[in-house]
Amino acid sequence: MNHIELFSGCGGLSLGLEQSGFELTMANELSPMAAESFAYNFLCENLEELAKAEQLPKNTFWLNSNFNNLKLRLRENPFTFPGFDEEGSSDIPENKEELKGKLVVGSIVELNRLLEADDEFAKQLRTAFNSDRGLDLVSGGPPCQSFSMAGLRQRDCEKNTLPWEFAKFVKHTQPKLAMLENVTGILRAFKDNDGNSFHAWYEVAKVFASIGYVPLCLHINARFVGIAQNRPRFIMVAVRLDHYEKISINFESGSANEQLFLPSVKFYNLVQQSGDALPFGHLDYFDVTKPEQHKLFEESFLSSLVNGDIVTVKDALDDLKQNNPTEQSGFVKSLNSTFSVLPSRGLLSNHDFRNNGEIVQRRFRLYQVLQAINVRSVTKAVFEILKGNVVELSNDVWDVCSQYKYLQVDGKLESFKSKSEFIEYLRDHPTKKQTQKALVADAPAPAALSIPDDACHYDENELRVLTVREMARIQSFPDNFVFRSKITTGGQMRKFEVPQYTQVGNAVPPLLGFKLGKCLAKLLN
Repeated sequence: MNHIELFSGCGGLSLGLEQSGFELTMANELSPMAAESFAYNFLCENLEELAKAEQLPKNTFWLNSNFNNLKLRLRENPFTFPGFDEEGSSDIPENKEELKGKLVVGSIVELNRLLEADDEFAKQLRTAFNSDRGLDLVSGGPPCQSFSMAGLRQRDCEKNTLPWEFAKFVKHTQPKLAMLENVTGILRAFKDNDGNSFHAWYEVAKVFASIGYVPLCLHINARFVGIAQNRPRFIMVAVRLDHYEKISINFESGSANEQLFLPSVKFYNLVQQSGDALPFGHLDYFDVTKPEQHKLFEESFLSSLVNGDIVTVKDALDDLKQNNPTEQSGFVKSLNSTFSVLPSRGLLSNHDFRNNGEIVQRRFRLYQVLQAINVRSVTKAVFEILKGNVVELSNDVWDVCSQYKYLQVDGKLESFKSKSEFIEYLRDHPTKKQTQKALVADAPAPAALSIPDDACHYDENELRVLTVREMARIQSFPDNFVFRSKITTGGQMRKFEVPQYTQVGNAVPPLLGFKLGKCLAKLLN
């Protein structure tokens, strides 16, 4: 099987798909920093070393750049890339077959413009560069900040156009299947300036139906496939109509597969009749968290999405501790043996510990205690003092907090003897943040982990943020996957830089990609 990967990032989805039997036809990524990791792991190209040697890569092509120097390209703001047909420095070869199995760095918008201007290139992609099978799959996760419940939730944000650019690429290339991944915030309605509801996922489904695809919309969670993270996601699997007609012949009457697709087929037909005017309400998504729908996942081609063991943070991280590390868990051993398509490496990479000051460490211990107590009113009361809003604490809150030990100035873990001492301690450790939390050892991690400040360790002897490798373990990256480019960034650079922590946080978990690939293989073969 073959696939084109859009919005490839560092390659989490690509790794999972490759392990499940897909061969890369071509990949596209906007960020040069994420591209550096993709090239290293999939194309055996060390872009940093090539830049030092003043050479250009052979497997990584820039659609267009302001520079012809690789060192400058690796730190280039991708939002300043010239158009593919503007003056600049483009690597795109005349013979497009040279792009087979390669990575193209540039905007999906410009890639679509290139396909519109070069029908021969579009034809080559439609045939997966003259494969007997044709093109099987176009997959990818368009950047999702605007759909995220933590984002701005703006209907007209330019980032919201990217799922439509994804659909435009699918129209050009006509794969049998398309798979779009996004945050579940896309399922929540937006409000426009006039107060009208806008259901982004529904509108995307309408677009795919209008270009000849039967769209199946799913709400899934990565923890059900055996990942140490509570990571809900929206998935749309769109099946080209002629391919659907071939495979649906094999659906038994009343089977789970038939029940999944029948609403989508009805929706497809309605779109053919009404087009963009079809109002909201003619298609629903299947939710893995609903017991009556969970069974449909279990009994259909989607069964791989619900057959994983529940994995805890401790399972994923305990052997990576600085102090008293344990033996590797069965989860880690299985994870590292699953992804055999990557080359074996020597030393463990991306596991450099960050320096956290004494005050920060004491605050981390406080976060650990609050997670252990796990009572919202207690957390709120403590943070009111940390934020400087109040100077008092109720006796009820103190009674709970007094039972735990805290990191003292002398470095020892001890409890407080009086409420006044505890309040003074809190006032000495002010913070404006309330998003940072300690991980819970015996539970999956929360979904939002993309910068070091998102979480601290669960162990009282590990009062620190997680390393890139630990973040990657939570995301189910095997240890031989190497993250390249800067480790982190800040300030205005965050608007366009994608350092290692962000690469991990933005990625589709490879184990989820692997299980999705197994599902898609059933629709292809």
